[in-house]
Amino acid sequence: MPLLLSKQRNLFKLFLNDVGLLAAMYGGNIQARLLSRNSNINFGSVFENLVAQELYAHGFTEKQQHSLYYFNSKKQGELDFVVEYDNNVLPIEVKFGKDYERHNALSNVMANEDYGVPQAYVFCGENVQTKGKITYYPIYMIAFFEQIQSEEKVYKFDLTGIGDKKTKE
Repeated sequence: MPLLLSKQRNLFKLFLNDVGLLAAMYGGNIQARLLSRNSNINFGSVFENLVAQELYAHGFTEKQQHSLYYFNSKKQGELDFVVEYDNNVLPIEVKFGKDYERHNALSNVMANEDYGVPQAYVFCGENVQTKGKITYYPIYMIAFFEQIQSEEKVYKFDLTGIGDKKTKE
């Protein structure tokens, strides 16, 4: 914390700002296949784009000094999103399918005591549940996840007496 101190400008992910346009760009009548939950489609990239779009819409922007980040380490693995939330680092993973509890990178990061990450979220196609420090949410609940606006701290200093030319004799 803050994540901005560890930001690397040569590593970045690009997301389309509209998941509907993304689906249209894929072609092949993917919209109908998405709605029918066709198991031959990799929903992960669509859902990851959806989560990026929703996080941005709910206050995780550079403009509000709460950017979206991701984590990539040869030792730990890659996390889909890392954000500052409630004065902590919060990893967010997006999973779809039956193996939503299998997330090696997230497990590695959560097990690393040097990081001191208190909790993590996984958005998936299942119901709400918590296992240890990881909370699983259905993918649609990303629409309710908003940045907590913290109070700006204003420090006031008592500077009376500084520069006073009177001296005690």
